[in-house]
Amino acid sequence: MERVERGTVRRISEVRINETQATLSRWMRHVKLRLGHLFVHQGFLLLLVGFLLGRALILAKLTPFALPFFVSVYMLRRDKAAFALVSLLAGAVTLSFDTVLFVGASIFGFLFIYSWVRKVISESLKLVPFVVFAVSLATKWLISYYWLGERTAYGVAMAVVEAGLSLVLTLIFMQSIPLLTVQKHKHALRAEEMISLIILLASMLTGMIGWSAYGLSLEHVMSRYLVLLFAFVAGAATGSTVGVVTGLVLSLANVGNLSEMSLLAFAGLLGGLLKEGKKIGVAFGLIVATLLMGLYGDGKAELMPTLLESSIAIMLFLCTAHSLTEKIAKHIPGTAEYINEQQQYVRKIRDVTAQRVSQFSNVFQALAESFSPGPLSDSDEYHEREVDYFLGDITEKTCQTCFKKAQCWVANFSTTYAYMKQMMHEADEKTLAQNHQLLHEWERYCVKAGKVVDTIEKEMVIYQANRKLKRQVYESRKLVAEQLLGVSQVMDDFAKEIQKERENHYLQEEQIYHALQEFGIEIGHVDIYSLEKGNIDIEMSIPYCEGRGECEKLIAPMLSDILGETIVVKREECAAYPNGYCRVAFGSTKAFVVETGVAFAAKGGGLISGDSYATIELGTGKYAVAISDGMGNGERAHYESHETLHLLQKILQTGMDESIAIKSINSILALRTTEDMYATLDLAIIDLQNAATKFLKIGSMPSFIKRGDKVMKVEASNLPMGIIKEVEFDVVSEQLKSGDLLIMMSDGVFEGPMNVENHDLWMKRKIQELKTTDPQEVADVIMEEVIRQCGGEIEDDMTVVVAKVRHNTPKWATIPAYMYMKKAQ
Repeated sequence: MERVERGTVRRISEVRINETQATLSRWMRHVKLRLGHLFVHQGFLLLLVGFLLGRALILAKLTPFALPFFVSVYMLRRDKAAFALVSLLAGAVTLSFDTVLFVGASIFGFLFIYSWVRKVISESLKLVPFVVFAVSLATKWLISYYWLGERTAYGVAMAVVEAGLSLVLTLIFMQSIPLLTVQKHKHALRAEEMISLIILLASMLTGMIGWSAYGLSLEHVMSRYLVLLFAFVAGAATGSTVGVVTGLVLSLANVGNLSEMSLLAFAGLLGGLLKEGKKIGVAFGLIVATLLMGLYGDGKAELMPTLLESSIAIMLFLCTAHSLTEKIAKHIPGTAEYINEQQQYVRKIRDVTAQRVSQFSNVFQALAESFSPGPLSDSDEYHEREVDYFLGDITEKTCQTCFKKAQCWVANFSTTYAYMKQMMHEADEKTLAQNHQLLHEWERYCVKAGKVVDTIEKEMVIYQANRKLKRQVYESRKLVAEQLLGVSQVMDDFAKEIQKERENHYLQEEQIYHALQEFGIEIGHVDIYSLEKGNIDIEMSIPYCEGRGECEKLIAPMLSDILGETIVVKREECAAYPNGYCRVAFGSTKAFVVETGVAFAAKGGGLISGDSYATIELGTGKYAVAISDGMGNGERAHYESHETLHLLQKILQTGMDESIAIKSINSILALRTTEDMYATLDLAIIDLQNAATKFLKIGSMPSFIKRGDKVMKVEASNLPMGIIKEVEFDVVSEQLKSGDLLIMMSDGVFEGPMNVENHDLWMKRKIQELKTTDPQEVADVIMEEVIRQCGGEIEDDMTVVVAKVRHNTPKWATIPAYMYMKKAQ
C-alpha cells in the first residue's frame, strides 16, 4: 500500500511539474509575441534607434544621422514619424543645445520644403536625398553663421561634408528601416540590404560613445558582440564585412577607435572560420584576435581592458538565445537555416500544388461519374414500353376519330395490338411493303388500313432517327466519361509525382567526388538529383577540357561502373573562357534502343495511300510502332488512317492508358460521321528498359517476330475501329530480346500475294529466308517479294514497318574503369 501511495504521489508531482512547465512555456511565448508586436509593429524600436542616432557624432562635431533617419521613417512609416522626432530630440539633448537646435531646425525645414516640392513635382520621392542635402547644408550654415558666429572656410567645408553624408545616409536608411519595422517571414536580405543594415547598426553604436564603466567602453563591447553574432550566423565573409564596416564607422566617430577596425575585421574572419565549433569556436576566434591585436598596443595596461571588453561580449553572445540566431540566419542567403527555410517554403508550395492537382483530379473523376450513362436497357420490358409508346402515337393519329375504335381496342384489343405490332416490326426492318399477306389481312380487318400503314411508315422514320440519336447521345456521354476519367488518372499520377520529394544525396556526392579525384579527374562539384534506377540525374562541373570529350569518354563510363547502370552525357555547357568550368548533366540511358525501317506503296502506284504509319517515342520510356489502314483507298482512306494515328499519338503522349486511348479513338471515329468509314489499328508498345512489348490489334493483320532462324506470329481477332460501338480487343504480350526483328504490315502486304493458299506459311518462309537484319533492307525485301508475287501489280495499299530491338551500348562504354569503389555502391 505504501509503494502504491508513493508511486501515486510521484505521478501527481510529475503531472504538476509538467503542467507548470507548459504554463511557463506558454507565458514566455506570449511575452515574446507581445514584445515583438510592441517593438516591431507598434514602432517602439524606433525610439531606441532614434535616441542613439540623435546623439551619434562624427569627428566629435558632425551629426549627419538624425535628419536621414527621420526622413526615412517619415517616407516609409509616416504614422511613426512622431516617435522618430521625439527620440532624436531626446538623444540630441544629451549632447548640447546646439545639437538640439540643428536637429529640430533641419527636421522642420525638411517638412516645410518637401511639402512644397511634393505639390510642384509628381515624382518627389526621387528628389528626397537632394532635399535632405539642401536642408542639411542650409541649416548647418545658418546656425554656424548666425548662431555660433563661425564664418570660416573650414566651417563651410564641414557643412558640405555633413550634408553629403546626410544624402548618402538617406539612401542607406531608406533600405534598412523597413527591416526594423516590418516582419517578412520569407524575406531574404540582398547584399545591399545587408550592408545598409550593418551601417545602421554601426551608426547606433556611435551613439554609445562616451558610455563606459570601470574603464570599459560600451561601444567596444557591443561592436564585438555584433561581429560575433554575424560571424556565427553567416560565416567568415559576412563576419569580416561586419567587422570592417562597424570599425570604419566607429573610427569616423572617434579617431581613437581606428585600431578597433582591425580587431573587429580579424575577429569576424577567425570567428567565421571557426563557426563549425559552434559558439565556443566563434568566441575563441575573438579571443585570438584580441590577443594578437593587443600585442601592438602599449602592453598589459591596454591589453587587459580590451580582453575584459571581449570577455563581456562573449558572455553576451553565449547568453543569446538560439531562436534569435536562427531567426537572423533565415534571412541571410547561404546559411543552412535559410536553405531549410527555402526548402520548407518550396515543400509547402509543392504540397499545395499537389493538393490542387489532386482536387482537380477528383473533380474530373466526379464529372466522369456524372457523365457516365447507365447501360442501355435490352430487356423485354423496355422494348414493350417503347412499342406501347409508338403504337399509342399511331392510335392517336388514326383510330382516335374512327367509329370502330371501341370494337377494335376494347372488344378485339389483342388482335389489333398484334397486327399493329407486327406491322411496326416489318416497317422497322423495311419489309412491310413486301409482306402482301399481312397488308391484305390488315385491309380486311381495319376500315382505315391505308392511313394506318402510311402513318406507321412515316412515324417509323422519326422513331429510327430518335433511336439513333439516343444511341449517339449515349456514346457521346460514354466518350466524355472515359476521357474525363483518363484525365483524372493522369492528373492523379501527376500529383503523386509532385509529392515525391528530392532525396538528399550528400554522402553519395562525396563518394563520387572522391572516387573521380582519386582517378585523377579534377571536379568542381557534384550535384545528385536522383539515383532512381533508370532515372539517374547527376550534374557536375569540370575544368575547361578544350573539347577533348572527357565527360563522354571517361567520366560517363566510370559513373556507369560506380552506379551499376549505363550513364551517358545528357547535356553539356562548355565554359566561355579557358579558365572556366564546364557544366555537364549525366543521366541514365535506356537499356534498349529501336531502329526502324519502312516501305510503302499506294494502290496502282498512286501518290496517296490509305495506309498510315507512325513511330512514337513516348516520354514514359516506351516506344510505339503503329500502322492504320483506312477503309478503301485514296484520300479519304488516308485521312481516316492518319487521323487515327494522330489521335493515338496525342493521347498516348499525355500518359493515358493504352486501352482508354483506343476506346476513345474508337468512339470518336464512330460518332463523328454517319458514313461507313472504318480504320484498322496495329499497335506495338515496346518498353525500352526491359523490351517487354504489348500488341493491340484492332482489325489488323498478324505481326511477326524474327529471332535468329525462328519466326513467331502475333495475332488477335478483333473488328476494325468504328464498326461497333463498344470495341473489345485483346492485349497480347511478348518479351523481345536484343537482335529481334518486329515486322508489322497492312492487309495489302499480308494478303496481297496471288496464287498463295496459306499466307501465314508463305510470309513466315519469306521472313525466315532473309539474309539481312537491317530494318530498312528487310522492309524493302518484303515489299519487293510481295509485288513480284503479285505480277508487278499493286492491287491494294501496302505498308511494311520493321523495328529492330538491340541493347543500347554507348560509344565509349567499352573503356574499363578500374577504380570501382565499394563504398560508392
